[in-house]
Amino acid sequence: MGSPFSGDPLSPGAVHNRLMRAALLLTALLLSTLQANAEELHWFKGNTHAHTINSDGDSTPDEVVRWYRENGYHFLVLTDHNYLTPVDGLNAVHAAPGKFLVIPGEEVSDWFEKKPIHVNGLDVESLVEPQGGKSVADTIQRNVDAIRGAGGVPHINHPNFGWAISAEDLARVARTKLFEIFNGHPLVNNQGGGGRPGLEEVWDALLSRGILIYGIATDDAHHFKRPGDPHASLPGRGWVVVRASSLGKEEILAALERGDFYASTGVELEEIADEGEEISIRMRPRGDTGYTTWFIGRGGKVLLETGENPAVYRRSGDEGYVRARVRDSNGRMAWTQPRLVGGESSGDR
Repeated sequence: MGSPFSGDPLSPGAVHNRLMRAALLLTALLLSTLQANAEELHWFKGNTHAHTINSDGDSTPDEVVRWYRENGYHFLVLTDHNYLTPVDGLNAVHAAPGKFLVIPGEEVSDWFEKKPIHVNGLDVESLVEPQGGKSVADTIQRNVDAIRGAGGVPHINHPNFGWAISAEDLARVARTKLFEIFNGHPLVNNQGGGGRPGLEEVWDALLSRGILIYGIATDDAHHFKRPGDPHASLPGRGWVVVRASSLGKEEILAALERGDFYASTGVELEEIADEGEEISIRMRPRGDTGYTTWFIGRGGKVLLETGENPAVYRRSGDEGYVRARVRDSNGRMAWTQPRLVGGESSGDR
């Protein structure tokens, strides 16, 4: 009797043994997959962009970490300009399993001509020097690659700061899926103006080309000792809420890279369900606050505007992608991550 695995003749007993081993392997794989799928996921609030006195912030690393821990965050990435702030001591003092975590990081701060090019490296293993480049896109790419080489996860910061980075520049960059669509610094031009697009418009331009990229909201906090100053870069203005199995560096960063999070300036989501043809978003009630949700597709087209909670959209199949923006009646926002309809870009973003 011939083996189904090769052309060599085997005895019936040998064939039986191989089939049994294959069946056991398949069963183990199935059980492992079911266990992973059944693993309970949790929401973790965090900020991936903050500064200390180690660059241009006004507070010590301990003071910065303390602010986030005491204000309901679960994780923080310290990202001083061209400086890798040590976090082991901070975690020894402030971290608590499942409750709070400090992740090392760096804001690699570079220039092309007179344009500021800043890329955050989350959980880099060593300091990444600014790489320079022959164009805006080349400068970004070199820094992204250097961050990857240092074991980190890159995200591109405040593209409209100094009107430095265009949608066309971003479209040329590979090996990163994260960029800031909201940055809490008062001088970064999130909304666009003077004929230049806002960052949501930039996001839609990229998505409409089939480039899957996820939108982050951050504080870019520098000033912890100037509360109430509208000209200061204050904490608590923008953040991400990540869905992961546990509060660990690997779990948090993996969730960011796969787009399993939402960005917010104050709207809290209880659930984002994307099953079959239906997308459902449930907002956490806050007094008599009302919510408006826009589901958005190719070209920035509004597919549905609704005041319902939960907000529900049924795909038609020709949207190109679907993402959502939620605004509450007091001006706070949240953004869910896009899902491409009909497959992702063929690039290695």
